[in-house]
Amino acid sequence: MKFRTGPVMFDVVGKTLDRDDKRRLAHPMTGGVILFARHYENRAQLVALTGAIREIRPDLLIAVDHEGGRVQRFRTDGFTVLPSMGKLGALWDRDVLLATKVATAVGYILAAELRACDIDMSFTPVLDLDYGHSQVIGDRAFHRDPRVVALLAKSLNHGLALAGMSNCGKHFPGHGFAHADSHVAVPVDERPLDEILGNDAAPYDWLGLSLGAVLPAHVVYPQVDAKPAGFSRVWLQDILRGKLGFDGAIFTDDMSMEAARQGGTLTEGATAALEAGCDMVVICNQPHEAEKVLDALRFTPSDESRRRLQRMRPRGKALTWDKLMAEPRYVRAQALLRSSLG
Repeated sequence: MKFRTGPVMFDVVGKTLDRDDKRRLAHPMTGGVILFARHYENRAQLVALTGAIREIRPDLLIAVDHEGGRVQRFRTDGFTVLPSMGKLGALWDRDVLLATKVATAVGYILAAELRACDIDMSFTPVLDLDYGHSQVIGDRAFHRDPRVVALLAKSLNHGLALAGMSNCGKHFPGHGFAHADSHVAVPVDERPLDEILGNDAAPYDWLGLSLGAVLPAHVVYPQVDAKPAGFSRVWLQDILRGKLGFDGAIFTDDMSMEAARQGGTLTEGATAALEAGCDMVVICNQPHEAEKVLDALRFTPSDESRRRLQRMRPRGKALTWDKLMAEPRYVRAQALLRSSLG
């Protein structure tokens, strides 16, 4: 079976689709849509928006950054306000078994609520290590210890899977050590490869088959390659796919970020990322610029790349919101979350 979705994910202009949105969504190079808080007013509006996207292209992946903590796009009208992953790490330090149970509950609640609104995936979990000095990671990370990160992420991924959702580990091979914020600068991590593989990248190895997708960091590791990881065949092909044996999908981080600029056009950057081994390029907050990429991009994804993206689609039928609220597993997960973290 051949899948014909394209390799570009971008956002729409507002809370409803306009004529330009519809034209871009129908473009053969379009493969997905990413939603933000500005696309959300309430659940009814969100469901109407995802439904309108499906009417145009039922094959598109609809995604969101919905980690918990300060990175959670939908927080009202019934959506559970999820804890930061750092709170789960702190709970681990007090009670290991409880922390793993709560992580699974958080994953289940996160995925079940999104799926009830017809959203396919969240870019989660964060697998970065908390070194205590990253401007952009901070309490988005589970813990400083890569073993704790891997085990809590595996528990969270289990919860996602119970609701039929895959997962996306980020930011490979690790953004936690670099000081700068890749949204506004180019972070540089000067450590040698062995140190990075033994610490920051270890969760990607240990999670193994339970890892559905990976999102590489817009960080330069000059002792490994002069290019940021998301544009580097060394990181994506030789290390991630070769050494670590990863066979899932690879999504770029936002191509609009300062650290993604490769001295050329957005189309040239997207081409470079795809040629390095990414399966989907993500362009945020610039739908009109994304359209230029759609029209100018000359890249034909392999059938294997399309199959990797197809595997990110949810499994099983999602519950409606009303049915979810009464589902015993969801009710138990909510009770566990409240009693453990308040």
